[in-house]
Amino acid sequence: MQPNIIPTPRFVRLTGGLLPLSTGLTVRVQSDDAEDRFAADLFTQHVETHHGIRAGGNVRGPGAGRDARGPAASAPAFTLTRGKGPAEGYRLSVAPDGIRLEGSDAAGVYYGVQTLIQCIGCGGSGPCMPCLQIEDSPALAHRAVHYDTKHHQDTFDYVRSFICEIAAYKANVLVWEWEDKLAYRCHPQVGAPGAFTIAQMQELTAHARRHHVEIVPLVQGLGHVSFILKHPEFRHLREIPDSDWEFCPLNEGSYRLFFELWGDAIEATPGSRFLHIGSDETFELGLGKACGCAAHAAKHGKDSLMRLFIDRCVDWVEAQGRTCLSWGGQWKPGGAPPRPGMIWCDGDRPEAVKASNDAGYPCWIYAPNTGITPLIDFSLPWVKASMWHDGPGESWAGGFARTSDAFRRAVRDGSVRGSIATSWDDSGLHNQMFMPHFVCACEYSWNPEGAELDAWIDRFYANYFGPQAEAMRECQHLLQEGALFYDDTFQRRVWHWGDVGKVHLPDFPRAGLEYNTFWRRRYAAMLCRAKEQRIGLARAESILQGNLRRGVRHAYDLEVMLSSLHLMRHNVDLILGLGRLEELLAHASYDLHFSDRAEALRCLRSMESLLEGLIAERERVYRELVACWERTRLPKGMSVGGRDYFWRPERARHFANRTPDMRYLMRDEDLLDLDGYLTRLRAYNDEYERTELSSLPSPAGGRP
Repeated sequence: MQPNIIPTPRFVRLTGGLLPLSTGLTVRVQSDDAEDRFAADLFTQHVETHHGIRAGGNVRGPGAGRDARGPAASAPAFTLTRGKGPAEGYRLSVAPDGIRLEGSDAAGVYYGVQTLIQCIGCGGSGPCMPCLQIEDSPALAHRAVHYDTKHHQDTFDYVRSFICEIAAYKANVLVWEWEDKLAYRCHPQVGAPGAFTIAQMQELTAHARRHHVEIVPLVQGLGHVSFILKHPEFRHLREIPDSDWEFCPLNEGSYRLFFELWGDAIEATPGSRFLHIGSDETFELGLGKACGCAAHAAKHGKDSLMRLFIDRCVDWVEAQGRTCLSWGGQWKPGGAPPRPGMIWCDGDRPEAVKASNDAGYPCWIYAPNTGITPLIDFSLPWVKASMWHDGPGESWAGGFARTSDAFRRAVRDGSVRGSIATSWDDSGLHNQMFMPHFVCACEYSWNPEGAELDAWIDRFYANYFGPQAEAMRECQHLLQEGALFYDDTFQRRVWHWGDVGKVHLPDFPRAGLEYNTFWRRRYAAMLCRAKEQRIGLARAESILQGNLRRGVRHAYDLEVMLSSLHLMRHNVDLILGLGRLEELLAHASYDLHFSDRAEALRCLRSMESLLEGLIAERERVYRELVACWERTRLPKGMSVGGRDYFWRPERARHFANRTPDMRYLMRDEDLLDLDGYLTRLRAYNDEYERTELSSLPSPAGGRP
């Protein structure tokens, strides 16, 4: 019995045999440390809930009596204690007579328990564990997950469970980019309706700390600040009056506002050592004429404005007892020396990481972006191509390969202190779709030399969804293909790559059913791909439904995938339906208008039914997707207590911010105006019936 443990421990030796657990476990915690007892209780709750194993005791100190509610005296013992070793490290021994876990500190005990949970399997006589010895500790001290909620807000309970989920895979930092999802006390208008209060954030921070996760607030500075500067009362702080994207770094009011908002963020996350100030993508920096930034940049260089901002911010953050994190402050190797005291969360190229350290910028390695893709995170290889452009496209290795490669190289070089796996909310994915990316980052930041990637991918799907899950790797590939087609049909990625609005409705017929079949000729390649996608998505749906029937773990993830799949399939059906619409129109125009106008009218009425079906399907798919996602989210753009969400389009034109609600997923189809086309078609058909059939004998029953 080979355990499937993620992250892969640094040393594992199977010693032979199994430890049966059907008689239960007696838990002995040989310390008075509350954190050790908490870890033991987590283990006890897990084995009782998920495996039906009677576990009790949680005995404190050698020789103490056994809890009467626990298993029988003959049950093997699980002894949990402290010992020496690397930070966050542990030693685990499973033998025929029991289990011994020795952690070097509280985090090591907690991570040893998480490993032990993953060792439980099922033998012929019930739950059991393989006998083994493990020695383990992390390669990187800081293993961060980036949690981006700029365009949505998850529920309080979801955030609690998400923290537990990443902690189980040994992540220990949550960099939370919350933007307007905190109810700032100093400036209440900045927080969105329903934003978490400071007290709620404090509760989440304490919950995370119990699971050895440090919540780091990320409140953007200088750039990426539309959530602040969209409000009219802060308009005077803009560098460019027409852009709410950037503060003016020469305006003292900018710093007063920063420090007030950051002060609330610090209060909301007591005990955290860091504050992330963002500071990337300042597109218009140095262009402001009225505020003096343009003149300053002309005299001292554009970078001097960023250095001015960074210096002021780092001084303030350090004065609060925290260390400043940033996306790099736009510093590039070879540029002016950066401000000491800030950690750079960027750079997946080893040469850039080395240059950063040499220049005085310590670095956390950045898990490369998977492409800001819609509906599903692209973990597996894919090709960035478009049916609207010639050429084979650009091959991307996928998130698994790029993350593992970057982390391995950085750890081998010894040039980084930590890692961060990002989850940009730009395209509005459900957060659970980033879990494969997060788990991969946990694997290769903990033990970058532990697993060959191709084998690890299969191990991941078996570990995360359970050994009964089937064909999830194939399903991921099919969903990526479906998401690419969804993206490419309307060129929804107008900002980051591509064109916009490439699909249009078939031309409307002129009087006398004059029509030319341009649409199917123009979109022949897209129609062909749509037929292929219909087959692929049907296969993906059968995989997801089958795994749900098998009762896999993380079933909600599969339900979210299904909701996204149904949107992809509707997109396919829309394309095929528009092709069918033109077929009916061409048949009525070319074949029937001069031979059987009653039959031509029936074709035209069939077009109405087809459009009615597409519109009804659009709304059904949208409702079901929203219902699924909002099981863990608050309604997007909701109003609370009579206060409406203040929505404005922003500089980056993020896909997820094209509408204040979830309708961004349907925006391109809404712009087609199927409803308007249907209204015009009904009027055309009524007029056709009145003018073209009035002189013909009416068939029995009235209108053809």
